[in-house]
Amino acid sequence: MKFDTERPVKIVMLGAGGTGGHIAPHIYRLLYSLPRPTRFIICDGDIVEQKNLVRQNFSEADLGLNKAKVLAERYSRVFGMETEYVPNFIESLDALMALIQPLDWKPSPDVYRTVKEMVVLIGAVDNNKSRQVCHKAFMQSKELIYIDSGNGEFSGQVVCGVRRNGRTVQKPVGSVYPALLRDKDDKFPTELSCAEASQSDPQSMAANITAATAVVDMVYNILTHGECAARQTDFSTKTVRMQTTLEKPKNKAA
Repeated sequence: MKFDTERPVKIVMLGAGGTGGHIAPHIYRLLYSLPRPTRFIICDGDIVEQKNLVRQNFSEADLGLNKAKVLAERYSRVFGMETEYVPNFIESLDALMALIQPLDWKPSPDVYRTVKEMVVLIGAVDNNKSRQVCHKAFMQSKELIYIDSGNGEFSGQVVCGVRRNGRTVQKPVGSVYPALLRDKDDKFPTELSCAEASQSDPQSMAANITAATAVVDMVYNILTHGECAARQTDFSTKTVRMQTTLEKPKNKAA
């Protein structure tokens, strides 16, 4: 699948924890290297706790601080980019739609025409209720690249969905795994009690890093090479295996 390599880019990432924390520095470095306008907005309402230091990309100096703020300020300053973050969980469709709304850019001051930015939504969340909001936003978008990452302790998957001209041309995670859209028992982070929040699904540093690598690879291919053949990547850190489902080749005319 081909993508324009000259359009301005906006990346919105939901989640700055186990996977998002490892995604962030590489996305900043990638955007810094691109010869076009770029933006990176990190969203998370959580704060850094002692338990996070084992597998998340934080240090003791970050304890008690908002995760999105820490990552955005640290890496945007390193690369001289604008610092953009939302220190809250994005739990409503309206809030997400406002974030992923593509802005118009002028190629140069003396040119009257405008170009809409390419928007990439990265889901690095750990609950299906947030994924359901992302799915609704995807289906209501005229154009959107939605890359979702999910993993347990040893395995996981990364799915790349694409909308173009109001049509789904590559299925998002909610269409690949429809059961997550039917999950009515899951809760947003703000709906969890203190006891529930302390009992998260087991994950490992290796699984988070592997998931982050797959996400960064997809974004890199889209923005740098203008194409991404990967529709989904499944991985296991126990067997050190990554298996990717590729885009089906188009039939050539006889």
